[in-house]
Amino acid sequence: MTSTRDARSAQPAVEVRPNTGPWYQLHEVDDGVVRITEPHVAKLVKANLWWLRGTDRDIVVDAGLGVAALRREIPLLFERDPLVILTHAHLDHAGGAQEFRERAAHEAAAEVLAKGMPASLYGAELHAKLGIEAAREAVPDLLIDALPHAAYDPRTYQLGPMTVTHPLRDGDTIDVGGRTLTVRHLPGHTPGCIALHEQRTGALYSGDVVYNGHLIDDLPESDPSDYRRSLQHLADLDVSVVHPGHGRSFGPRRLRELTQCYLLGSEAIR
Repeated sequence: MTSTRDARSAQPAVEVRPNTGPWYQLHEVDDGVVRITEPHVAKLVKANLWWLRGTDRDIVVDAGLGVAALRREIPLLFERDPLVILTHAHLDHAGGAQEFRERAAHEAAAEVLAKGMPASLYGAELHAKLGIEAAREAVPDLLIDALPHAAYDPRTYQLGPMTVTHPLRDGDTIDVGGRTLTVRHLPGHTPGCIALHEQRTGALYSGDVVYNGHLIDDLPESDPSDYRRSLQHLADLDVSVVHPGHGRSFGPRRLRELTQCYLLGSEAIR
């Protein structure tokens, strides 16, 4: 086993400066819906957090990379004791989940989270831990271009085991007053992937099941056959807007393009 000192010295020397502004950016996209992004994070692991306000309680869909403390950076986010719902068990979506008192995820994701997720802020090391080949695009040595504070050491980044307090299954509903989300279990990218469908508005919080880009189905835990079935299921949903795990929101027409191009085995039109 490699010691902590040896592991640190093995990392490439990358000079980054402390961030002088907020680590997170908030974007109001709809009434009671806020998209939270991490601008100093590399594209590979730059994921969205979605803050949904209910009349009784708030929901946060996904928890980001966990480099900067959400409670310190966005204290208002925690004023109503929000429930965090994780769309799957990857570091860029679940990294900050330990900060929440209650955590929900699909049963299959809960098993992964209980063991601790593979994690690193160094591109080559992360690929090795995930057991995947080199990326289609060049991966930066370091996956952040600033430090959340001057004393932060990227070599210490890790994600230990965490408990899911609310295991989810397909068809479960989550009601926080004026806003009810239905859980859709859509495996393929990972076995525990879910999306959340708000039937009243037609909004779909899709995590990594679908977003406006190349859909990843070649991770060690991925299953292309499951992915096809999941996207076929999405094609039958009444969706008005997709709020994805990566990138900007898009409408039902683009959703149809993305799902159909995957099912036909071709790249979606850019």
